[in-house]
This record gives sequence, structure tokens and C-alpha cells, in this order.
Amino acid sequence: MMRGKNKVDLNNKTILVTGAAGFIGSNLSLRLLRECHGSTVIGLDNLNDYNPVAMKEWRLSKICEAEEIHGKENGTKWIFEKTDLADKVAIDRIFQIYQPSVVVNFAAQAGVRYSIENPYAYLNSNLVGFLNILEACRHDDYLEHFVYASSSSVYGGNKKVPFAVEDNVDHPVSLYAASKKSDELMAHAYAKLYDIPSTGLRFFTVYGSAGRTDMAYFSFTEKLRRGETIKIFNYGNCKRDFTYVDDIVEGVYRVMQGAPERSTGEDGLPVPPYAIYNIGGGHAENLLDFVHILEEELVRAEILPKDFDFQAHEELVAMQPGDVPVTYADTAALERDYDFRPTTDLRTGLRRFAEWYREYMDGGNNQSL
Repeated sequence: MMRGKNKVDLNNKTILVTGAAGFIGSNLSLRLLRECHGSTVIGLDNLNDYNPVAMKEWRLSKICEAEEIHGKENGTKWIFEKTDLADKVAIDRIFQIYQPSVVVNFAAQAGVRYSIENPYAYLNSNLVGFLNILEACRHDDYLEHFVYASSSSVYGGNKKVPFAVEDNVDHPVSLYAASKKSDELMAHAYAKLYDIPSTGLRFFTVYGSAGRTDMAYFSFTEKLRRGETIKIFNYGNCKRDFTYVDDIVEGVYRVMQGAPERSTGEDGLPVPPYAIYNIGGGHAENLLDFVHILEEELVRAEILPKDFDFQAHEELVAMQPGDVPVTYADTAALERDYDFRPTTDLRTGLRRFAEWYREYMDGGNNQSL
């Protein structure tokens, strides 16, 4: 059930997913190959080394396996293009060849702390690359819906919780957050100027199997397995709205099927068909609780021994620049318009991650991270 949206049928369509070798993009591509009928999924990624390339190649291998299975059942096809968003000529060529009906832009330079060390990487991918996608969408006569990833980072140090999409987000505390807010502004401008149905999704601390290796739950697991010490920022006095990847994908899949309605204003010009939603777990979890649950699940999955001395491998440290003390999503708008809210609790999600990690390591991949 959708409210106030134009229905977009994902069957027998060409769907472009950028960042397809990434954490969320790969999981969405798998979902599309499994659920759609007669559709072609075009995956785009530059396979950079911000996260291990081996992990990205592993994700792509799983997508190829899914195409072998589901392609025979429902006629879906998978095509991969190794391309950088900042390469306008390449992006224009892809749009001219495939003429996608739905574009999902997940490709971006991620990471709050990395944006302090390497600011120019964010300009190329998150601003120039995003503009290239918007320009290509502008000239795509087949386009029905443009969906893109924003971030909970846009809320900065907002004191009011939970964060609602109506809240002021004009005070970012990192370049990454500023780049994501800029994407939202550019998308709004193009929705107004060119009547492009656009939906932005502010993701809240996404975690899960085959996730980003720079995220805390993954890096903690790697360090503890090697007997190293993990640093818990703000002395553990942080809260995060952790969202399991399956919930993110379910939300994205529903949003793709409901585009903002086009309409004309009193001035005879388009009213921008534009919307923003939070996708978060709807619970602000204490960071120390998160760490302890992760540790318990690592022991349960036999990744760490039962007698592992966790206290000896934990260090409480001060907050780092760019971080915020709390993230907490108000998902009322998503539930209202798409009848969806995430349901996976933290322990269930971390248990699934730990079980996947054990299988991944047992599969001989322990040298790749």
C-alpha cells in the first residue's frame, strides 16, 4: 500500500544501480534479480580500494550466481559496468545504451573520518559524480524514478531526537555530511527544473553480512580476532540507530515502486516531484551495549574463544572530529507512505553477521580483508 505515489512496475524494466559492488547496492541487486521478472539490472561500480576490492569482487560473484539461478526462472539479466561516476562521457554512454527506467544511485565516497583526511575524494564522487547522474537522468526519456542514498549524517549535531525529515539540516559537522546535503539540494533543483521524480533516503548506520569493513562492527571483529585493542569513542557515551541491511533493502525496494507524483503549480511550472525519507531502526542503541552484544555473538559463532578477555582489549577514548553523540530516526513518513518500518533487532542482526563472517572465513577468505 502506497500513499500519494505513482506506481512504478519494476518488471520488464531496465534498472540502473550505481555502487553495485558496495554493501547496500549489491544486496539490492540481488533482491531485484530475485523478485523482478524480465528486467535487466545494470550494475555500475568503479571498484576503488576504499574498502577491500576482494570483498567487492566477492559480492559481485554472488550477484552472478544469483543471475544464473533467477535468470532462468524469471528472465532477469545482470550487466556490470566498471565505471566511475566522475567520468561524464562514460555515464552518458551507459544511459544512451541502456535507457534505464529506474535509477538507484548508491555510489559515493563514504566515511565521516575519511572525509577529514581525503576531502577531494568526496568532491569527485559525491558532487561531480552525482551531478553527472542527474544530467544523464535529465536526458533520459524513459526515466520513471530516481532514487538516491543520502545519510543520517546530514542531521549533524541536532539535539532534537528522533530526527525527522522536516528538521533543519543546515549545520553539517563533516564534509561527508555536507556533500550528502548538497546532493539533496541538487536533486531538488533538478526535480523542479526538469520534472524528475526523485526520492532521497537518509540511511542510519547500516550493518550486516558482507558489510563495509570500515564500519565499527566489522573492524571490531577483525581487530578482536587478531588480538588487537578496539577503541570505543566518546568513552562509550554514544547512541546509534543501527539498521540491518535487509531492512534497508526492503525499504528501498518499496520506495522504488512509488515515485513522487508530477503536478503543475499555479505558475504553470512543475511542482518538484521530490521526497526525502529516513530509513532507520527507530531505536537509539547505546554503543557499549552494541559492543557487548557483538562480543557475545562472536563467541557464540566460535569466532572468538569463550574465555576471551574482552576488557583487556577495549579502550575508551574521546570523541573524534566529525562524529556526533546520537543518531535516531523518525520513520513515521516512511511508514505512512510505504507502509514499512524496519523490524530486525540488534542481536538478530549481529548474530546473522557473525554467522556470515564465520562462513566467509571458513571459505578461505581470511587473507582478503
